[in-house]
Amino acid sequence: MAADYRIGIIGAGFAGMATALRLLREGQKDFVIFERAAEVGGTWRDNTYPGCACDVKSALYSLSDAPNSHWNALFAGQEEIWKYMLKVADEQGLRQFIRFNTDITEAGFNAAEGYWEVRDNNNQITTVRSLIAGLGPLNRPKAPDFSGIFNGKIMHSAQWDKNFDLQGKRVAVIGTGASAIQLVPAIASTVGQLYVFQRTAAWLTHRHNKTISSFMKDIHERFPFTLWLRREGQYWINEFLGLSFTGNKTINRIGTKISLLKLKHEVHDPETRKKLTPDYTLGCKRVLRSDDYWPAFNRDNVHLVTDGIASLFEGGIETVNGERIQLDVIIHCTGFNVADFNYPIKIVNADGTELFQTLRNTGGAAYKGTVVSGFPNFFILMGPNTGLGHNSVVHIMESQLNYIIPYLRAVHAHGTKAYATVRSDVQQAYFNRIQEQLKGTVWSSGCSSWYLDANGHNSTLWPRLNTHFRKELTKFSITDLDLTV
Repeated sequence: MAADYRIGIIGAGFAGMATALRLLREGQKDFVIFERAAEVGGTWRDNTYPGCACDVKSALYSLSDAPNSHWNALFAGQEEIWKYMLKVADEQGLRQFIRFNTDITEAGFNAAEGYWEVRDNNNQITTVRSLIAGLGPLNRPKAPDFSGIFNGKIMHSAQWDKNFDLQGKRVAVIGTGASAIQLVPAIASTVGQLYVFQRTAAWLTHRHNKTISSFMKDIHERFPFTLWLRREGQYWINEFLGLSFTGNKTINRIGTKISLLKLKHEVHDPETRKKLTPDYTLGCKRVLRSDDYWPAFNRDNVHLVTDGIASLFEGGIETVNGERIQLDVIIHCTGFNVADFNYPIKIVNADGTELFQTLRNTGGAAYKGTVVSGFPNFFILMGPNTGLGHNSVVHIMESQLNYIIPYLRAVHAHGTKAYATVRSDVQQAYFNRIQEQLKGTVWSSGCSSWYLDANGHNSTLWPRLNTHFRKELTKFSITDLDLTV
């Protein structure tokens, strides 16, 4: 029996859209995109908290098949990025391939027919010869489970309530990660009192955001190579700075000194400055870009709390030292579940083995972070050990497609029921190499971060530069695969 589609794509965020554009460039139109929401956008559709923006420059954090000459700022905000994605979907004709409001709950491989049976929330089954998962790592909010009951408003930054008015409220922000350093300065002048609960201080670097002039936009529009030059320049600067994470201690020391000087300049009170000073190697946790987070602590209504949280009570938060802080609102800026492979979808191969359980058992063993042994004609975008601490993940996704496309060509050339899976020995050799390379990076210097799973294992980050990843993913050999025809 023939499959309904040659290729199925789960998700219409950056990963799914990048895949669709590459397939269209290849002349391939026999595909379908399953999107759980009513619109494209993924992370940039869902995260709408005040101050939400990207920490990679706009020209680089965009699809190479859909360059944008009209970015308004060097670092685009959430709304502008989402509008860009909507524009791409419209102008590139992607909507005809998308099934909106279609949440995939399970996919199982049928070896007899050589295709995946994909079940959605409406209990409809669609069959596809190859399945590409663009699930995204930042879509499963993580919130702490404190004892006690708080009678006020509680929300996660990723589940922002636009209808709730913060004006004059007593607000707690729990966490000091990427969302917190954007949210805190964005609401500091609106709220009555703001308490920032910090477990671990964050390293910050300069942002230097600027608006892009109409003149420069016109130049990029008329002479596209200038936008390409801007993109390339930003890429290579990021690659150089990335050396400080992958083992260059001199660059790391320079970056540390620059960050400490920035802290000294931006925070007036010595005691507050001391509390905001990290005690771990720069880059071991995510380095954040901001020019207004640290200065927010100079405000009389912004308070840094470094005592741990003991429990909630009806009127607020009680710290481990017994202090009771009266609050109206608690905002969790506590990130996402990334390293646990605990997705609300079942991907099952022909013998009944489940993908994410397999990844948990193996510590995230996946060949090139893209394919997993035993799961034929199945691909993960932003899979294990493909995350970054220094450059654009869009570049990583597009590098993965450089491997996926020839893989699809090679398998499809062997007939309608052909399928292939990476050999287990090839995968294990690759996994061992990645784990060995991680040992020399800042991410193995001893701190605790969301990059690590419950066992302290790093299944999240790529241990080298983007350049090395792109080179790695251009290597496709069908001899690495077990092929069934």
